[in-house]
Amino acid sequence: MKLKILIYSVISIFFFSNCQEKPKDNAIKANYLDFSQRDDQSTGGIKMIPIKTPKGTFKVWTKTVGNNPKIKVLLLHGGPGLTHELYECFDGYFPNESIEYIYYDQLGSYYSDQPKDNSLWTNERFVEEVEQVRIALGLDSSNFYLMGQSWGGILAMEYALKYQKNLKGLIISNMMASAKEYNAYAKDVLAPQMDPKILKQLQDIEKNNDFDNPKYSELLFKYYYTEHILRKPLDQWPESINRCFKHINPDVYVFMQGHSEFGITGNASLKNWDVKARLKTLTVPTLSIGSKYDTMDPEHMKWIAHEVQNGRFLFCPNGSHLSQYDDPKNYFTGVIKFLKDVDNGEFKKG
Repeated sequence: MKLKILIYSVISIFFFSNCQEKPKDNAIKANYLDFSQRDDQSTGGIKMIPIKTPKGTFKVWTKTVGNNPKIKVLLLHGGPGLTHELYECFDGYFPNESIEYIYYDQLGSYYSDQPKDNSLWTNERFVEEVEQVRIALGLDSSNFYLMGQSWGGILAMEYALKYQKNLKGLIISNMMASAKEYNAYAKDVLAPQMDPKILKQLQDIEKNNDFDNPKYSELLFKYYYTEHILRKPLDQWPESINRCFKHINPDVYVFMQGHSEFGITGNASLKNWDVKARLKTLTVPTLSIGSKYDTMDPEHMKWIAHEVQNGRFLFCPNGSHLSQYDDPKNYFTGVIKFLKDVDNGEFKKG
């Protein structure tokens, strides 16, 4: 009899706890698109946030999609100097899971102010910009997830290394922790996979510092970007990605990255960037994403997941640098699971 009572008690607790959780989830889902209590209702979630810098105050563009008090994902775009538009496919996945996310154009990018001052384009200043955006949006360690792709991954790592106390979770998408190793992977592993004649033309243009030659970008897009940036023929690239490249700020991009995604070129400011030795200090739950055909070494991305104290690796076997577009099934399944696991207290590293 006592055993039966014990069993019934356990079953009752199980069902009771489930019933307690469902109303919360249902409430989040029901209020996900309710802007009525928000100060950005009249702008559809858009806020121009003032950012203080050593060269004055400027404004950056943000747009919040959805309401979820427990999961708010701030998206850091790549480039540097590209735009939030590379994330627009998230509209097809995050709302289904009631995940709140914030599009954000960093200072210098198309929808934000674009001052003409190269002294502003430093990792340290961008980190402080992200912190000001966080404060303005009311994000904190109870809900704040930071997700960065490519250059955005650099910025996300740098932010976490200084301000991880503000984070609930960190996502590093398609970015290694060392610019030198990224360059080596491009030159030693990916470049030899190209047609030798095409590769020689690219190398000759770089050797002659002839980056304004339209042949350079033409060859890269046709033979390198369609293999390692987004694995689709150029005429099938999503409109959002074409728009993103159209809106690039070349001043910021060339100053920090160089002239292409074919490794960091010239004296670009990121050429010696490396935080490998510091990653072990990160304790925040971290997802590192790598893809088979990426410009970044997926084995390095796996190493990042093991180097941080609470990391998980997501591999996209069909993806390249923009694996949210060419391997969305694996990409979004893994990202959403990470967010939900952390939120539910079920995150396990691995």
